[in-house]
Amino acid sequence: MDNAFDVVVIGGGIAGASIGALLAAGRSVAVLEREAHVGVHSTGRSAALFSEIYGNAAVRLLSRGSRDFLFSPPQGFTDVPLVHPRGVMWLARADQVERLREYAALPDVNVATRWLTAGEVRSICPIVRKDYVSAGLLEPAACDLDVSAIHHGYIKLLAARGGRLYTQSGVTGLVFEDGIWRVECGDEIFSAPVIVNAAGAWADEIAALAGQPPIGLQPMRRTAVLIEAPEDPPSRDWPLVVDTDEQFYFKPDAGLLLISPADETPSPPCDAQPEELDIAIAVSRIELATTLQIQRVRSRWAGLRSFAPDRTPVVGFGDAKRSFFWMAGQGGYGIQIAPALARLAASLIEKGVPPDDLVDLGLQLDQLTPQRLHPAPTPAVQP
Repeated sequence: MDNAFDVVVIGGGIAGASIGALLAAGRSVAVLEREAHVGVHSTGRSAALFSEIYGNAAVRLLSRGSRDFLFSPPQGFTDVPLVHPRGVMWLARADQVERLREYAALPDVNVATRWLTAGEVRSICPIVRKDYVSAGLLEPAACDLDVSAIHHGYIKLLAARGGRLYTQSGVTGLVFEDGIWRVECGDEIFSAPVIVNAAGAWADEIAALAGQPPIGLQPMRRTAVLIEAPEDPPSRDWPLVVDTDEQFYFKPDAGLLLISPADETPSPPCDAQPEELDIAIAVSRIELATTLQIQRVRSRWAGLRSFAPDRTPVVGFGDAKRSFFWMAGQGGYGIQIAPALARLAASLIEKGVPPDDLVDLGLQLDQLTPQRLHPAPTPAVQP
């Protein structure tokens, strides 16, 4: 069969592109993308940021494990920097200060941040209302990420290593016989002993086609809006500004301001579109916290952030035959954790163990495996 490979990766977003590129160093790899172009859905709609303190403990560890790659990418991976200085500033009203202090006290958060008075918050971002903010927390080392450069760097690496990318190749059937997966994409058939499920919001649907138990993946819609930035004061050097309870955020973006209500609306897998209500909520929350009076929206979009029930990525073989590999549930962290997650996945597929450096950082594999979401049935009580 001409379309026979060592590994078939389902999904051409950042997860599929990165694991495909790494595995292609020693194996024949096909990456199947259902759309006409890669990055149409979550990857291409991400306003990504690198922050070592964003997300739960497992996500923060994977972010730290990705830092070296993102800040010093391998020769030839990209012609442009992957990171750009930005910083993150968390805002706290009087009723939120204690929650922000609890967050700031976490050991890895404490070493990466600086506590701010209300006056210091407003000196950094003067549009924050004096009667709104009581304190803040600054992570100065956080950076914007060039999503396109990272994603296409992996696509380029995949091709350079002989991997194949097939677009308009939505999977319609999966059959496992005699140790080989038969992957149906309409009239075209691919085969491999290992498939990687990196299908993003559609990962549980792919699992169903393969006869695998679902992980309870829930796609969540997130809305983003671009508005005019104030000319005075200039906004270019402002950090990303986030509400302590993540009810909104805003940041400079190519001469405009990107704002979001930080919504998480459950959604089926789909081509997500913004809702007028969510845009109105974003405007209302930003106007409440700042002196901005938003008259016009320049652009709007929405994307899906898909979470497992415990909001931790799912990485590992889901079956005893080591043939069906999960790489899903990255939530809103997929870009910043991609380098470490891909190295972890490649090491598990090739060696059965995680990379030593991630273990040294404190990686606990049982927090990531699909088995954690499929508890063993309770044995029947014997009479």
